[in-house]
Amino acid sequence: MQRYAIYYAPPPGRFADFTASWLGWDPVTGQPAPRPDIAGLPRSIADLTQAPQKYGFHGTLKAPFRLADGVPEAQLLSACAELADGLAPVEIGAMKVARIGGFVAVVPAVESSALAAFAMTIVRDLDPLRAPLNAREIAKRNPDRLNDRQRANLMTWGYPHLMEDFHFHLTLTGNLPPDEAETVVDVLGPIILPMIETPFVIRDICLFGEDDAGRFHLMQRYALAG
Repeated sequence: MQRYAIYYAPPPGRFADFTASWLGWDPVTGQPAPRPDIAGLPRSIADLTQAPQKYGFHGTLKAPFRLADGVPEAQLLSACAELADGLAPVEIGAMKVARIGGFVAVVPAVESSALAAFAMTIVRDLDPLRAPLNAREIAKRNPDRLNDRQRANLMTWGYPHLMEDFHFHLTLTGNLPPDEAETVVDVLGPIILPMIETPFVIRDICLFGEDDAGRFHLMQRYALAG
């Protein structure tokens, strides 16, 4: 794999099946998924989901990273298993479908400091295995648009949006005009929300890997046993 990431991904079931179909990519099978037939959308699902499709449906806990020189994949697998053994499940509460900036996502109805701390633990504990960002990776994060704290996070941890700046989200679309995004929210909310348990609980973490074509695959799911 070119890069790795630690994501939340829904466990097997209706929510996972629908969102894989929505994005047109199933990271579990590593195959395209047939799109659903949904009326009332402002454009085709393929167009709406072009940007997030390759990642698979997920919530970022540790953003994509390259392994440091000399670190084998087996060491990352072992470190993830050890980490999950010491982490307890995180209860978030209710979720909602909302417009976040220019895109639509499933997000917590109320921000969770416990979830931000949970993600920071994952970032910190696995960071010794991460290769430093190169110039291209830094530029991709648009550091000139970040505040001082976010730039420090980027250079220290490889990702700007941590702790106070961490906002858990499960991306459904790419950037859209506000009116189109609101239409997608109105259409998808009644479809997706009945599939999500309340309270929403993160019970495992997932190691994803990016193949040579830039598509992400679920490599391993680790139950949280702490």
